[in-house]
Amino acid sequence: MRKILFALLFCVVPLLVQASEEDAHLDKANIDPHDQASLQRGAKIFVNYCMGCHSADFERYNGMGHDIGLSDQQVMQNLMFAGEKIGDYMTIAMPPADAKTWFGTTPPDLSVVARARGVDWLYTYLRSFYLDDKRPFGVNNVVFKDVAMPHVLWELQGWQKPVYRTEKGEDGQPEQVLEKLEIVTPGSMSPDDFDATVRDLVNFLSYLGEPAKLERQSLGVKVLLFLAVFFVVAYLLKKEYWKDIH
Repeated sequence: MRKILFALLFCVVPLLVQASEEDAHLDKANIDPHDQASLQRGAKIFVNYCMGCHSADFERYNGMGHDIGLSDQQVMQNLMFAGEKIGDYMTIAMPPADAKTWFGTTPPDLSVVARARGVDWLYTYLRSFYLDDKRPFGVNNVVFKDVAMPHVLWELQGWQKPVYRTEKGEDGQPEQVLEKLEIVTPGSMSPDDFDATVRDLVNFLSYLGEPAKLERQSLGVKVLLFLAVFFVVAYLLKKEYWKDIH
């Protein structure tokens, strides 16, 4: 009985953690997986700002390039900087043991992060870092409290501070509630440009989660159309065979 309870506990705890994170308001990412220019810009942001710590172990450079409309030469010139081969997987050189020492946890592979978290969660998360001098890297995050990740896009977005308002809690006592994030040190991009850049990055991460998604959807439509036509033919054939009986 005890083993069963422990098993149920391990199943329920992740759901409770996810539910607590879902309490935060999530902005709509509004990505467009058909926009190859957006995917190319997202790939550039990914290799420049994310691949220092995060890998994409299930994707090859050449496969990624062909899917987003880049030739092997363009991939090598713009997205490969450490002497990798065009057919290599998108791995990183950082040893997991060192990463855990430096960050307190090993940075996850991002191959399927968009499928695990959702594109709206990623879009909101990447735009929701704020200054917090109590944290090791000096930042916290609205949708991922006490996150171990530094704000790697700070040069683009700048630094934000939280603005709170006072509300009456369930126990009737006043409590501080986050109202908004406010830029205190501007980055190299305007807020609108930064939002567009994050949208491109999330679009690329969504592609990484399922590179064959567009092809699968296109094939699915063709299969359904075939089945619809075949149904009509099969129905007419059935009527022809059974017309003397009915």
